[in-house]
Amino acid sequence: MREIEFMKLSASGNDFILIDNRGNVVPDPPEFASRVCRRRLSVGADGLILLEKANTATIRMLYYNSDGSKAPMCGNGARAIAYFAVRCGFPNSLTIETDAGVISATVKEKQVRIEMPEPKDYRPDIQLAIEGKKTTLFHINTGVPHAVIFVPDIESIDVKMTGRLIRHHKKFAPDGVNVDFVEIRDIHTAAIRTYERGVEDETLACGTGAVASAIVSQRLGKIEFPANILVRKPEKFLITCENNRYFLEGKVTPVYLGKLTQQHFILDNSD
Repeated sequence: MREIEFMKLSASGNDFILIDNRGNVVPDPPEFASRVCRRRLSVGADGLILLEKANTATIRMLYYNSDGSKAPMCGNGARAIAYFAVRCGFPNSLTIETDAGVISATVKEKQVRIEMPEPKDYRPDIQLAIEGKKTTLFHINTGVPHAVIFVPDIESIDVKMTGRLIRHHKKFAPDGVNVDFVEIRDIHTAAIRTYERGVEDETLACGTGAVASAIVSQRLGKIEFPANILVRKPEKFLITCENNRYFLEGKVTPVYLGKLTQQHFILDNSD
């Protein structure tokens, strides 16, 4: 029976399935992702990441959300694949080709630092009515689009319900948006909770969301770099800015190695 080897990794709470796909071992990646990322029915993960041959970098990253949708970039996913690539024999300093551009990464044991894509599409002071209340959002794309909302207490937010309303709001149609709720703690610290499209739920961490939250907070004078962004695991990211280039650093933890057999990834119409 055919088997596919994989590694399960956690990047600050975001969990991923990593596969070396340089030999094109994964059939129909969107369908494969939606099946193997199912929790309690398969491996379970926030996303599937394929390591592929690159044209303009050391490696190429293909990222699929748990629903099978493809995303151009994932900050924690990029950190995870950098760690995975080193385990596959690539150097500790490498470049990664993504659909959002080429980024660099440095791996020091379990600490992984990546340079983020140049942020774009900053739109401040977007006014929306959410659950009958006026809400101010700040939009920015850090590889994928994010809507940043400042709140006095992130523990009081229903992230899944409110996040879903904003994610599907007509203002962000047709693709939708990731949603970050941000509580400022001090001049160098913020805590965030993120609703991720494609996962369609709150995740324990979001790298692009951490960077989006830090950049918007800094532009509004709420924090200064270097910035510690606290996530749900509990863990933190270090966000730095050097010559207008933004870097994301955090921990990557290997969970286990495994093999998937055909019964785990071949579509059965009786499911």
